[in-house]
Amino acid sequence: MKNIFNFLLSFLFIANIAHAKKVLIVGSGGREHALSWKMAQSPQVDHIFVAPGNAGAAQCKKTENIDIAADDINALLIFAQEHMIDLTIVGPELPLTLGIVDTFNEHGLPCFGPSQKAAQIEASKKFAKDFMQRHNIRTAEYKTFIDAQKARDYIKQQSNYPIVVKADGLAAGKGVVIAQTEQAALNAIENMMQKQHFGHAGTTIVIEQFLRGHEVSFFAICDGQTWVPLTTAQDYKKAYDNNFGPNTGGMGATSPAPIDTAMQQRIMREVVEPTVAGLSQDGIPYTGVLYAGLMISPEGDPYVLEFNCRFGDPETEPMMMRLKTDLYDLCLASAKQTLRTCNVEVDQRCAVGVVLASSGYPISYKKGYPISGLKQSRKDDETVVFHAGTKTCDGEIVTNGGRVLCVTALGNDIADARKKVYNCVANIEWDGKCYRTDIGLN
Repeated sequence: MKNIFNFLLSFLFIANIAHAKKVLIVGSGGREHALSWKMAQSPQVDHIFVAPGNAGAAQCKKTENIDIAADDINALLIFAQEHMIDLTIVGPELPLTLGIVDTFNEHGLPCFGPSQKAAQIEASKKFAKDFMQRHNIRTAEYKTFIDAQKARDYIKQQSNYPIVVKADGLAAGKGVVIAQTEQAALNAIENMMQKQHFGHAGTTIVIEQFLRGHEVSFFAICDGQTWVPLTTAQDYKKAYDNNFGPNTGGMGATSPAPIDTAMQQRIMREVVEPTVAGLSQDGIPYTGVLYAGLMISPEGDPYVLEFNCRFGDPETEPMMMRLKTDLYDLCLASAKQTLRTCNVEVDQRCAVGVVLASSGYPISYKKGYPISGLKQSRKDDETVVFHAGTKTCDGEIVTNGGRVLCVTALGNDIADARKKVYNCVANIEWDGKCYRTDIGLN
């Protein structure tokens, strides 16, 4: 009997190893730390590699950082093959626009995200605007320009300000100028098209109507034909309190967004459904995360400001705090086109994330400052400090970017989550720490 019992134990142990999954997460920011933190909670996942990761991701259970750049697709492919990776999740937009999903799929490796063609919905503002116009998805009126003089002539004909000038390509969330005057718009055109502040991304620009209202981010998981709503969030793009200062990659986020069920239904019906169906009709089936950045007008109509082809940052941090569904199951179902079998369950509590940044962000900042108070900030499972721009130097965690940390907490409501977050923020220090004090107030 004892031998049989030992045999069964050995069999179960071997079977468990055989079914343990290995996941590769591509990226180095707060989003990737949050994804690895959530993925580590899956009982199916045995090991998580993050390429290149950060000091926070390295501290997650089951997780190991790999020194491969997020846009080095060939090296990532070789690593995934050699380590028999079961699922790759791509965090940032650049490798998606370079075709990492196509490459991995060609080699039989499941990869969560859209194809290179589908990623154009973020990679090109012109592509996205033309697509929305073609499929009758509500968005701001716009004109596209490849000639700087024609863009200037168009601006000089306008009388309604502010007006929005956007670099067509990827600009790390900073390629949008809300010009309050004609001169500001002309300066934006010069900076983007002639001075090339955003490189090739600004050789084509989109000039569009300024929309008023309140912003909402809506996230859905797609598998080409089927899609399921994930949740909503509200992002805070401006650098300073009360929405002043330059645009950033995001200074904080709350989830859910302050919209009711009726508005969520309208967004799904008027934005998500026609977008997924339209891309499929155009021969570009969309898989991965569809992130719709929306403006809810004073009249109560949802307008699309932009689409992103990946999880947002810092929205992912509070979203992962609320997600109850196994992230591995959800992402694999998207990659393998079996999403119809999935249900998404989200914690009904609220989450708030506050970004702690380096002084001078997003324009100019220094790196390498030691961070204190991280151990004291680890109070409970409802408050997590996600790392974004950090690294370990001589055994010490130091700043390594503009957005350094995202302190995130769950609460019974936004006010409760805010209190937990800002109590934690007070414990963390480094030379030049800066942050907004009004995340979740408006």
